[in-house]
Amino acid sequence: MTILLVKKSSKRRWLKQIGIFTFLYLITTFLIIPNVAPIFGREKIKETKFIKAHSIFYKLANRNYVKPELNKSIEQIAKEFEKLNPDIKMVYLDANFPFIDKIPLLPHLSHNDGEKIDISFIYENATGQLTNKKPSVSGYGVYEMSTYAEYDQNAVCKKNGNWQYDFPKYLTLGKINKEIEFSEKGTQQLIELIIKQNNIGKLFIEPHLKNRLNLNSDKVRFHGCQAVRHDDHIHFQLK
Repeated sequence: MTILLVKKSSKRRWLKQIGIFTFLYLITTFLIIPNVAPIFGREKIKETKFIKAHSIFYKLANRNYVKPELNKSIEQIAKEFEKLNPDIKMVYLDANFPFIDKIPLLPHLSHNDGEKIDISFIYENATGQLTNKKPSVSGYGVYEMSTYAEYDQNAVCKKNGNWQYDFPKYLTLGKINKEIEFSEKGTQQLIELIIKQNNIGKLFIEPHLKNRLNLNSDKVRFHGCQAVRHDDHIHFQLK
């Protein structure tokens, strides 16, 4: 539409194209797509005082759509977590595109059916208080590494030829808030609320964190070396 609306002979053609494209894209993203997505069985994640996107990028890129069933669970989990930890939000990252199953949400192997979502770990400041701050601009790529006494799944996967396993370290878009640390208590609380939901079938996290956080549920699983590591975020999905 942008190409058709701007004549080739127009002065400052490229500037007009950028302006028109931006206008049309924003209208489509925020007014049209949210009303069309339900036809495909998906809806935009409902942001409240309990839940928010880590970055506006996820909303601008239309990576914030899920099935209504998952949307209800996300809202319930976030409410319960905020009751335990006032003013601390559940922060989501990649979910799914608004239309059609099997369209890949790169770089993910799944996230293509409206049933999956990634959320951020919980972090704390130097005094041990929970914070809404996160350690990277994108929300991905800053790992809570295994200790010498813990199983190192990353080393095993890379030794077996899965070079992509820790690729998200290149996708941080910059490390920030270096004063914060991974909160074992806060993240454990959040995960326990997630797996308590009857309609949640799987939750992916690195094996060393599963052991460290004493997560004994069968829903907490290893995602396989063909994926990427999950010690920078939590992935969960419907049954």
